[in-house]
Amino acid sequence: MFKDDLTRVKHMLDSANEALSFLKDKTRKDLDQNKMLVLSLIKCVEIIGEAANSITDDLKSKHTSIPWQDIIKMRHRLIHTYFDVDYDIVWKTVKDERLVKNYIQKQLNPF
Repeated sequence: MFKDDLTRVKHMLDSANEALSFLKDKTRKDLDQNKMLVLSLIKCVEIIGEAANSITDDLKSKHTSIPWQDIIKMRHRLIHTYFDVDYDIVWKTVKDERLVKNYIQKQLNPF
């Protein structure tokens, strides 16, 4: 694994941890009532997608169980279609980050 890949994986893990911490004691309904929560979660997902986009193809090809392209596409969607964000998808995405985070920690074990 390249040094830059390690850095990007760390960024992904850090942002996933941040997003999950923001959801502590929150429900889906909180997204409709708390704009700061929405914007915080969106930023975390964008960072994860940007970091995933910068990871080398070599690393991605060795870990095909991680949905790299879905992660990257989500980032692109949030950045370029910021005016039409589906909060249900944001909620599900952040909840699913727990799975991605756990997989990265088990399989890549970078730290």
